[in-house]
Amino acid sequence: MAHIKQTDKRSRTRSAPSMRRALRREAPSTVGLLVDSEDFAAMRHYRSFVFEDHTEYLRQVDGLLRTRAAQGMHTTVALFDPDDYAEFCTESGLDPDERASRSRFTAEIAAAGATVAYTGQPIDTLVPLLVSRAVRRATWEYATMLLAGLGDCADCGQDIGGAAFDRASHLLTRLLDTAGPGTHHVVCSMPTEAEQLLAVLHTARDADGPVRLESSEGAEFATVLAVGVALETRGGVVLRTTTPDAPDRVHGWRLHRGSLLPLTAGEVFSAYCTDADTGQPVSPESGVEYCAGFDLGADEPEAHR
Repeated sequence: MAHIKQTDKRSRTRSAPSMRRALRREAPSTVGLLVDSEDFAAMRHYRSFVFEDHTEYLRQVDGLLRTRAAQGMHTTVALFDPDDYAEFCTESGLDPDERASRSRFTAEIAAAGATVAYTGQPIDTLVPLLVSRAVRRATWEYATMLLAGLGDCADCGQDIGGAAFDRASHLLTRLLDTAGPGTHHVVCSMPTEAEQLLAVLHTARDADGPVRLESSEGAEFATVLAVGVALETRGGVVLRTTTPDAPDRVHGWRLHRGSLLPLTAGEVFSAYCTDADTGQPVSPESGVEYCAGFDLGADEPEAHR
């Protein structure tokens, strides 16, 4: 009996490394990525940061990600901002020239910052995807801050930002429901005093199924649209729909006093075929139909006044 117990103990001891390897494969990790040469140069001021060339750094990160994926490990890539890192270290009382400080910051931004799950993307695809995700998140946070700062209506006591978001969500739902089947690319552009807010979402719908929409994209889009609803700015929404064996269709609306009013086909053509920076005409795309926006007014709740 003692012999059996001793054998079991040795078996458990021998299996400990394999169990740790199994746990390591199941433990997700985060890699902080310096996406451009300016951010990379800022980190080179720290002696503990050993890389000297940004291109080589990106190559090494790419190799690390591929190796981890080949070992069956999941990795999240987070945007590493040197300014945010320095501020984080100051607030947390950490030495920014320590690898442990960078690891802790990376863990923090994985929870609240812009991230992309690594699924085998080449590094030159991963970098712009991560930058786009960061811009989306910053836009969402800024739009959310604007709505929260509007407070309550002095006349009725209603939360202005909350009411605007509810209305924007209704408008988005109506738009996607009415758009019908196909793959949809929707862009919302809303001017504010500080900057132009832009939100983009992608969705698809089968002929007999519901709209498939990522919840975070929908919330970001509705938040930006809500800013225009609440502030009664002169923004706009463009919908591009792709269906098999048919030209792409482009529809457009302008925001007016909390409502999306359809543009004519000519207005959609003019808006889509004009350079936003120079105002000069741009050649229309082949295989694209420029169509009037469709009515979204049915069952529309009253806008807050």
